[in-house]
Amino acid sequence: MSHSTVPRGRAQAKTQAKDGAAPSAEESGAESVTSAKSAAGGTSGKRKRKSKGKGDGLSGKVSLGIRLRRDRTLILMTVPAILLILVFNYIPVLGNVVAFQDYDPYLSDNGFVAMLQSPWVGFEQFDRVFADSEFWHAVQNTFVLFFLQLVLFFPIPILLALLINSVLRPRVRAMAQAIMYLPHFFSWVLVVTVFQQIFGGAGVIAQTLADHGHTGFDLMTDPESFKYLVTLQSVWKDAGWGIIVFLAALSSVSNDLYEAAAMDGANRWRRMWHITLPALRPVIALLLVLRVGDALTVGFEQLLLQRQAVGPDASEVLDTYVWWNGIRNQDFSYAAAAGLIKGIVGLTLVLVANKVAHLMGEQGVYKK
Repeated sequence: MSHSTVPRGRAQAKTQAKDGAAPSAEESGAESVTSAKSAAGGTSGKRKRKSKGKGDGLSGKVSLGIRLRRDRTLILMTVPAILLILVFNYIPVLGNVVAFQDYDPYLSDNGFVAMLQSPWVGFEQFDRVFADSEFWHAVQNTFVLFFLQLVLFFPIPILLALLINSVLRPRVRAMAQAIMYLPHFFSWVLVVTVFQQIFGGAGVIAQTLADHGHTGFDLMTDPESFKYLVTLQSVWKDAGWGIIVFLAALSSVSNDLYEAAAMDGANRWRRMWHITLPALRPVIALLLVLRVGDALTVGFEQLLLQRQAVGPDASEVLDTYVWWNGIRNQDFSYAAAAGLIKGIVGLTLVLVANKVAHLMGEQGVYKK
């Protein structure tokens, strides 16, 4: 049998030429492109498989060692903050173990050793807390102050931010911000003193009323109006500082949206309702969740300074209740149990409020 030495391609070409159907240039070019694509596809598939195994980032997964080497500068910058959080926030949490003990700090000169030597009593301290009527009275006062501040105090920074944002002159806006920010840097001692000089029995209002024949005005010692006085003090001190976050959110809104709405005939109220408030909605939801988490923290120093003036019935909240029982009576286990209850309730409120924010379509404190 004789073997032909003519290549296969040429033999096919000759055969087709004899039959009168020579291959066109497009067909031969298409075959070349197809073979090139298949070869390139095989090569790229091998490269992808190799890169996926090495974890060089093409597959979206980066190894821990690579990330540590890449972000080592940022990690070193966060180390001091992490140490501060550990020392002042997480390590003290271990002290909550005294809530399950009959803690006696005089068992040893070292507080840690005294904690180890104190007898365990289980949930006895929690039973004492729940059976104490003064505890429930402090809880009631706490929630009353929280709801008042949520309704009367929380919307004010939003309104002030909208007001300042509507001011066109930068100099007037900067002056208004400085005036509103200033009380935030005052201590509560100074704030209470200022209110005493205005609303106290010897204050400006009382003296003015006395000059016109009226006497007996002393808002600082009135237990009935004390909750409104506390809310007014919080508004005066911290409302200006609270508008910073809302102004930052408003600065991210493009002016083109306002110009387009104005060209469509929207007035100022329409622009605020359809552009400004939707831009503030995520920030409002976030701050509302955080505020709900602080529902049981309504101002320890502020209320402690005015406790003697109005009495514990009007000013006793959970923070002052824990401090008063832990320091005055030196019942540290009892105070730790009450504080632990407060922390658990606060955490529960944050989780519930964050879930509600998710149901409303907002991110909240963390994503789903």
